[in-house]
Amino acid sequence: MIEIESLSKSFSGTQVLNDINLSFKQGKVNMIIGQSGSGKSVLTKCAVGLLKPDTGRVLYHGQDFFSISDDERREIRQKMGMLFQGSALFDSMSILENVMFPLKMFSKMSLKEQMERAQFCLRRVKIEGKDSLFPSEISGGMQKRVGIARAIAMKPAYLFCDEPNSGLDPKTSIVIDKLIKEITEELDITTIVISHDMNSVIEIGDHIHFLYNGSMWWHGDKRDILSTDNKEVNEFVYASSFMAELKEKLK
Repeated sequence: MIEIESLSKSFSGTQVLNDINLSFKQGKVNMIIGQSGSGKSVLTKCAVGLLKPDTGRVLYHGQDFFSISDDERREIRQKMGMLFQGSALFDSMSILENVMFPLKMFSKMSLKEQMERAQFCLRRVKIEGKDSLFPSEISGGMQKRVGIARAIAMKPAYLFCDEPNSGLDPKTSIVIDKLIKEITEELDITTIVISHDMNSVIEIGDHIHFLYNGSMWWHGDKRDILSTDNKEVNEFVYASSFMAELKEKLK
């Protein structure tokens, strides 16, 4: 579990996050949603330690990330898996080498163990027989799956996903959503997903946190979000014509 307590952050006098309180549950898909500029990325950067909040705490299973020793902070960081918006694979490395990269950097595994672990992770995301290919030789959806394989290579306790469906077609997005959900439950990890994709929110959102102008505005699950009377949430959820039509059908 990750807990955010009374967290605030500003830049050059502009308040970006204001007294944020929330928790990310273990074994669940925790989603951060909100319009552009609401503070989602800044909150996530504070959570992973890339930014230090002005006030407040980030607790990893009760440990204050910004008050513990450097060694303890490094230990927590090594338990984090990251799935970046553009997959962020290394173009000059093969698929297998990309997944092995964090194992080479942070584990004490032998080369044989690294290869076995990387191949296991690739099989888990349903990619086989493509170890020697390079990122440019596979589709965007496959690149996302390789990104997930790399993110789970170190057996993380925490998985952070930044817009995992960005640039994907609807069918491939569903595959990625299901994969994230399955891995979260299988490994019993704390998964945090930043997303604008309402299909993903409704499909896998166990716990949904809606930010509005830097404040924690609403919290609920994928059922609650379709029936809430919160004005700002409704404006966000039903912004598209498709979702507006769905709302009318649900009445």
